[in-house]
Amino acid sequence: TTFSVEDVDVNKLWRTANSNGWRASSAPRSYWPPPPTESETNGYLRVRCNGGLNQQRTAICNAVVAARIMNATLVLPELDTNSFWRDESGFIGIYDVPHFIKTLKYDVRIATSVPDIITNGKTKKLKAYQIRPPRDAPVTWYTTVALEKMKSYGAIYLTPFSHRLAEDINDPEIQRLRCRVNYHALRFKPNIMKTSSEIVNKLRSEGHFMSIHLRFEMDMLAFAGCIDIFTPQEQKILIKYRKENFAEKELVYRERRLIGKCPLTPEEVGLILRALGFDNTTHIYLASGELFGGKRFMRPFKAMFPRLENHSSVGPGKLEENTRGLAGSAVDYMVCLLSDIFMPTYDGPSNFANNLIGHRLYYGFRTTITPNRKALAPIFMDREVGSTAGFEERVRQVMMKTYVGGPHKRIHPEPFYTNSWPECFCQENPRNHADKCPPDNIYEVLENQFRSEENEESIEVKATSQTVSISQTEETVI
Repeated sequence: TTFSVEDVDVNKLWRTANSNGWRASSAPRSYWPPPPTESETNGYLRVRCNGGLNQQRTAICNAVVAARIMNATLVLPELDTNSFWRDESGFIGIYDVPHFIKTLKYDVRIATSVPDIITNGKTKKLKAYQIRPPRDAPVTWYTTVALEKMKSYGAIYLTPFSHRLAEDINDPEIQRLRCRVNYHALRFKPNIMKTSSEIVNKLRSEGHFMSIHLRFEMDMLAFAGCIDIFTPQEQKILIKYRKENFAEKELVYRERRLIGKCPLTPEEVGLILRALGFDNTTHIYLASGELFGGKRFMRPFKAMFPRLENHSSVGPGKLEENTRGLAGSAVDYMVCLLSDIFMPTYDGPSNFANNLIGHRLYYGFRTTITPNRKALAPIFMDREVGSTAGFEERVRQVMMKTYVGGPHKRIHPEPFYTNSWPECFCQENPRNHADKCPPDNIYEVLENQFRSEENEESIEVKATSQTVSISQTEETVI
């Protein structure tokens, strides 16, 4: 959806974008056999998901897909405690585990741990064979290399597991499975959902509100190499952080900015909003970690938009001991998902922004304002040297060429997790048969298939239980 500069209407932006007859749907549309029974499984898949909340989230989606294509049992994914957050909550501390397992019961068999085995009369855990998967590994790697090891050892442990499965998979049903995991199965724990709901209700009681993901934090600024606007002391901190955490590379601030690689400053965000016609009564929720450079960078933004909130100011008390941890990020995620407008200030490698853009698209084509930093850079640079003629008009011209949340074709390098259209959407009256919505009784069909498979397994177990000790491969399944 695009607008011309002449017909900018802020009121339109508060509404959802035009769906053009599409709605979210990630249910299977062709025969989808139930997951393997205990006796049919090829083995157990363990994964360690590294990174922050949303990098881990996409890794979990990929782990479910990997288990499905390997006909394996997925062990509840492990979340890396040695990541940026230094958070030890783990999967069970952040996500609703019973909901996760129940939602995916037609897709994958999930265990809470690898099973016990009996060797020489002693009971011990089945040891998983450790593998470092290639980055963006194709499906064939999982069905050959990984599967071969799984069959040999009974279990494999893939670590690290961030970006370890190709995003572009030429199978709409597999892509729809990713959506089922991301937008249905991965639900935060009740306490996180309750806190998020209270914040959203409080904000909404005062009318529309916008959420902004300010990615003006030390790790991102150091990664991007955008340091010239800081004091010499701050520059030393950023350079040190970059050397310790990222590959060595010569980065020139002006060049980085001109190609759109620098996160927008809080002031630039304010100037964009003002050019679009938002006034100082606009209610804004800020999702961010600790802003680098302190209050001086926020001052101009606060002067333009004084009605600012975050999860600390509007939340019902202390979220966790560590509000920079996964729980704080999860609350920010939910508030941004439910806001009327979402604006990411750095969607490059920001998993938080990318996942949210995709989730808001799926959640009813909710308005997302995505600034084109590359096109805006020369306009802001002109302003900094005193050339301000036509500034707001130039900003509007750039901003009104960006889509605001309607269905649109995914063009490389746009990630699948940012735009799952058309695979995870359907139309009641489609021109193309592949876009037709699945039948209303699809889950009834899947349930019948699932029960039929379970009954067959039960009969087989009874027939063989006299000669085989089932306890050898027992596992805990919720």
